[in-house]
Amino acid sequence: MSATPTRHDCIIVGAGIVGLAHALAAARRGRRVLVLDRDAAANGASIRNFGFVTVTGQEAGTVWQLARRSAAIWAEVAPLAGIPIVQRGLLLAAHRPEAEAVLDAFAETEMGRDCHRLPADELARDWPMLVPPRAALWSPHDLRVESAEAIPRLAGWLAAAHGVTFQYGTAVHAVAQGRIETNHGTLFADQIIVCPGDDWSTLFPDLYAEAGITRCKLQMLRLAAPAWRLPSPVMGDLSMVRYLGYAALPQAAALRARLEGEPAAAAALADGIHLIAVQSADGSLVVGDSHHYAPTPDPFASDAIDARILAAYAELLGAPPRVQARWTGTYASAAGHSIVRSPAPDVRLVVVTSGTGASTSFALAEHVLTELMGETA
Repeated sequence: MSATPTRHDCIIVGAGIVGLAHALAAARRGRRVLVLDRDAAANGASIRNFGFVTVTGQEAGTVWQLARRSAAIWAEVAPLAGIPIVQRGLLLAAHRPEAEAVLDAFAETEMGRDCHRLPADELARDWPMLVPPRAALWSPHDLRVESAEAIPRLAGWLAAAHGVTFQYGTAVHAVAQGRIETNHGTLFADQIIVCPGDDWSTLFPDLYAEAGITRCKLQMLRLAAPAWRLPSPVMGDLSMVRYLGYAALPQAAALRARLEGEPAAAAALADGIHLIAVQSADGSLVVGDSHHYAPTPDPFASDAIDARILAAYAELLGAPPRVQARWTGTYASAAGHSIVRSPAPDVRLVVVTSGTGASTSFALAEHVLTELMGETA
């Protein structure tokens, strides 16, 4: 007689941050969870980023609330999983009067609660590495982990503390209610959550097409450790016309017009560059990034784009240190924060389409599991 196939409570396809967030939400509900991934380890968008759990500047409303909740979950699970939080907070530095107006307007919103402008003497004392800005707003809400370390440690903790099973090197060919076809055979589960990121050719390509999902390619750099340490991650004027929490404010229109009238800033905007600088435990800096969109972006990094990123860095922090590493990444991109679809009963397709997986996935997963399991929100 053939053995009865193992049936899992919940199978999750994808071991990036979106998949791991859903594994945590399911395990906390007492589900027996299996996570599948086609690669030997996570190597996509989940590790090719800043590791910056960004709350401040997220789009007002639902996305901001998701980011607030996700940051709280990160702060809870990081020490349990042995994940260092290497930086906390965010400094937003304004070098143009129009950017200063955006800071002041943001501080008056609900999202600006607990944020405050730093006085000149405090800036000079604690942020001597900055090219002196006109104004700076500090937020306590954000935190940063080292993505390439955090993702495998999170997976290891889910296995050790919550009994989550991981099966790497497993390609999923088809998903239907209660059933998954893989290169290792058929698997069965009461609930299935598919988190494939920007891979739209394998599973549910019609839903990707319907949502208008394409790919965003980014470029990032790691710079050698300078002789100082950033008290927190830092952003500049370019970020205020990209992050919707700032960019949607009426005052941002004047800042955008000012930037578009400056040749260097206009070139940066054309490449989707908004400067973020964060610092790792070893002192090195991660800076970026750029944004270009295509169904299949080319795999090549542009020296001209790197030069524009470094020019934006120089405006904020002076002469950049030596470049130690360069890389590109891609993620699924479409209008809106994410898509959650039900292609079959008890099956959910979940794709974050805004580049905010690290910042919002934990809370998004809670919403998905609440709905999938018929719980009261």
